[in-house]
Amino acid sequence: MRRGIAATALVASLALAATACGGDTTDESGAKGGKSGGELAGTVTWWDTSTVGSEDKVFKALAEGFEKEHPKVKVNYVNVPFADAQNKFKNAASSGSGAPDVIRSEVAWTPDFASLGYLAPLDGTAALDKEDDYLKQAAASTKYDGKTFGVPQVIDSVGIFYNKKLLKEAGVEVPKTLDELTEAAKAIKSKTGKAALYLRGDDAYWFLSFLYGEGGDMINTKDKSVTIDDKPAIDAFKAVKELVDSKAAVTDATNGWDNMQKAIKDGEVAMAINGPWAVTDTLAGDAFKDKANFGVAPVPAGSKTAGSPQGGHNYAVYAGSKNLDASYEFVKYMSSAKVQAEVTEKLSLLPTRASVYGEPKVAENEIVQFFKPVVETAVERPWVPEGGSLFAPLQTQYTKVLTGQATPEQAAKSTGDSYRKLLKDYK
Repeated sequence: MRRGIAATALVASLALAATACGGDTTDESGAKGGKSGGELAGTVTWWDTSTVGSEDKVFKALAEGFEKEHPKVKVNYVNVPFADAQNKFKNAASSGSGAPDVIRSEVAWTPDFASLGYLAPLDGTAALDKEDDYLKQAAASTKYDGKTFGVPQVIDSVGIFYNKKLLKEAGVEVPKTLDELTEAAKAIKSKTGKAALYLRGDDAYWFLSFLYGEGGDMINTKDKSVTIDDKPAIDAFKAVKELVDSKAAVTDATNGWDNMQKAIKDGEVAMAINGPWAVTDTLAGDAFKDKANFGVAPVPAGSKTAGSPQGGHNYAVYAGSKNLDASYEFVKYMSSAKVQAEVTEKLSLLPTRASVYGEPKVAENEIVQFFKPVVETAVERPWVPEGGSLFAPLQTQYTKVLTGQATPEQAAKSTGDSYRKLLKDYK
């Protein structure tokens, strides 16, 4: 890809000369990170982007466990809102001031950051421990230009969260197709007064299952072609618009996450599309005081198939960190089988290490049992530096379709035009 290549050499030199947040701190002996008397010392600043109020507490506690193993290392835990983290890290890394030593990088961000020279290669470092144990699909997003720039933290996909009581009252089964969803919605509304599905209209990631369900994709990396304006994508836009027009789904153009979570947690909707990262928060709702009322099922299939996007996060190390040794060890610890098993036990997130699925508490976890086969068949997003940037133009048009400001054909064409400007080598 052309993007970032010309600037990579300059950016890399800036990054190596830069001072990270962690690098500015000193240990008790006055040393700026590294090792003191053969021991790891100094500060590791970690930007975590997990959900505040549920996930963040667990990850902060796990980071404190690393400090116990390495008493001369201070982990400076910073929770950065997910929506802000990508640009915030780019700004800090490009300026050479304020970047963390370690960042929780969404899978699409990793090749983007790497292409700009902002990440340290991890091959041959302590961070990349027992590499063969990682799930192949989880490791795919960590590679760029023949090198490894991330360590898989969690892998995920999406399914339907549903309220068993509401479906039972309506006398319907969990819908397996969009047609079944539309029919079930009528019974749910008439017998319970509730809407069937809450569909986020402010985040294009929630559109991908419909796109894949019609046999489409955003781009084809093999032949370098834009496919978002092909017929399957148009059909996907039509499908989501029909769900809203038929009132099978309620939607929004802003603040979708909060509105969706409130609706499903309060029992105002019977279903919502979400992933394992939202299980803990969802179960905290009044509708699920009896946790047995909570169910998970595949996203209803489109006209071609049932498809869900592969998501997840990686640990990545800033190339300009002044405490690389401790940063590598921190990543090794946080991605270890022991820590991953604890994360799954407490948050029901899916491990990225194959060995962890054999742990009894992981193997018995109902959420893992459901999402593991979903993840194994999930559609890989394009692991290109521009992958994360593909969502902005798609989001604009997705919202326009749902709110009647653009037809499916207009939205597909506009998104395709934007992609061809962004991806200079694509036709």
